[in-house]
Amino acid sequence: MHAFDALGDPVRRRILELLSEGEQTSGAVTAAVRAEFGISQPAVSQHLRVLRESGLTSVRAEGTRRLYAVETAPLREIDAWLDRFRGFWQQRLDALDTELARGKRERRLRQGPGGTDGRETARHEVHDVGKERQ
Repeated sequence: MHAFDALGDPVRRRILELLSEGEQTSGAVTAAVRAEFGISQPAVSQHLRVLRESGLTSVRAEGTRRLYAVETAPLREIDAWLDRFRGFWQQRLDALDTELARGKRERRLRQGPGGTDGRETARHEVHDVGKERQ
């Protein structure tokens, strides 16, 4: 099975997320997945097998326990393939970043001393001028 096929399932993606935190026992993975997705232990075992056969995970025995870990090579291959397409959205992300920075700058400029916006500062100035006239 190709890595993209294996990643097409939300349960398998969640298993990889769990394993990205570090090596875990099959029991820990099974408990987390069963709690989140409500599937049986044999179903979780099947998902682990698919991930193992696709090369996305590895398993090693430690006594009676089975420890699963993420294999990074297939993920690097996926990243390299996706790199071809990053240009499509990178320009839009850069434009979004520019707009967010512009909005922050405008908010800062509208804020007066002490973090109030310009309208609040203007009200205080009018009030203070009125006091001087009295």
